[in-house]
Amino acid sequence: MNLSTLAAARAEAGRPVRVALIGAGKFGSMFLSQVPTIAGLEVSAIADLDPETARAACREVGWDETRIAATRFTGSIEAALGGAEVMVEATGHPEAGIAHALTAIEAGVHVVMVNVEADVLAGPVLAGKAREAGVVYSMAYGDQPALVAEMVDWARAAGFTVAAAGKGTKYLPHYHGVTPDDVWSHYGLTPEAARAAGMNPQMFNSFLDGTKSALEMAAIANACGLDVPSDGLSFPPCGVDDLAHVLRPRDIGGCLEGEGMVEVVSSLERDGRPVFRDLRWGVYVVLKAPNDYAAACFRQYGLPTDATGRYAAMYKPFHLIGMELSISILSAALRGEPTGSTRDWRGDVAAVAKRDLRAGETLDGEGGYTVYGRLVPASRSAAERLLPIGLAHGVRLLRPVRAGAVLTMEDVALDANRHAVRLRHQMIEAAG
Repeated sequence: MNLSTLAAARAEAGRPVRVALIGAGKFGSMFLSQVPTIAGLEVSAIADLDPETARAACREVGWDETRIAATRFTGSIEAALGGAEVMVEATGHPEAGIAHALTAIEAGVHVVMVNVEADVLAGPVLAGKAREAGVVYSMAYGDQPALVAEMVDWARAAGFTVAAAGKGTKYLPHYHGVTPDDVWSHYGLTPEAARAAGMNPQMFNSFLDGTKSALEMAAIANACGLDVPSDGLSFPPCGVDDLAHVLRPRDIGGCLEGEGMVEVVSSLERDGRPVFRDLRWGVYVVLKAPNDYAAACFRQYGLPTDATGRYAAMYKPFHLIGMELSISILSAALRGEPTGSTRDWRGDVAAVAKRDLRAGETLDGEGGYTVYGRLVPASRSAAERLLPIGLAHGVRLLRPVRAGAVLTMEDVALDANRHAVRLRHQMIEAAG
């Protein structure tokens, strides 16, 4: 890699890569903490619903007053984009993310989409518009989807078949029903400690109840041309030494429906015991050797393989989230390349009822009390008009839905004038 060299050259020329950050939450703050030590990169503007909170975040991560004074703090996306080469969308709000991305693309600004919720809801449309405009639309390096996309690309460029790809997480089946009221007990925190740390219970619950895992795997499938399980992730308990054994097709003893699939492995056994050498914080790819010679090399060079010797695993045990984000920014600005980007609509995340829901209730979306997100094939989502988790916030139920049922778009009162709803209809029509 030579991104630091290219960035240093821009610094020497007095033309740093100028970035507009939209949303100064945890992900954005982690990125901001790295900015002072990256030659050739400059945050020209930060847009946030509360600009003063964004300014305070900069102080908290160590920015000096000179850097803060040189940065534009605003509540306007248009004002933030002025003079920027790259926009980072880190709000976490799917509809806002879509609107921000379209504004940046129309302005000729590259987009780094931290907002996986927006990417899964309308990524094919956004990526297509970016290509037409001649700008980059990219996943965010440091988050699992971009790291997995990099590993998949590496494997294919080296001539391997990708049997499986994904990440690890903490999972037990009953987590799908967890609500913000009891989320902190699963993190070993009291509600008071979480509030003191400024932690959002609904956001953290989306990690626990399986929604975030489903979104990330959909993003990976859409970027890498991989398949998704027909009825959701199975979260098999699996440590790093067993990846190649577990994540292979069922007909040879694994857990997958076929080859070339996404899956998330759990760091907990189903009885709650910790998995030995778990991958809770990491990502993986399972390779299939193209021939006997390659399989022999797997063994000779110490790769963990399955019993056949044909499947081997590579993994990265950790990810640094926002602290790695500059890789995407510099790649977009200096190479014109995304660090992973939606190519096809192969995976979607449908809303599933956490409990029996009554007609007239209002859904509260990702990580809330009413629904969680389940990974499904995009073909099924389009054919059955399933309700995407990104549209399941603030909408009223038109009829009762039993616990565990997947919701459809006809189950709720959707405003056809909402931009995100129009884009979803376009995707369904294109898939038909």
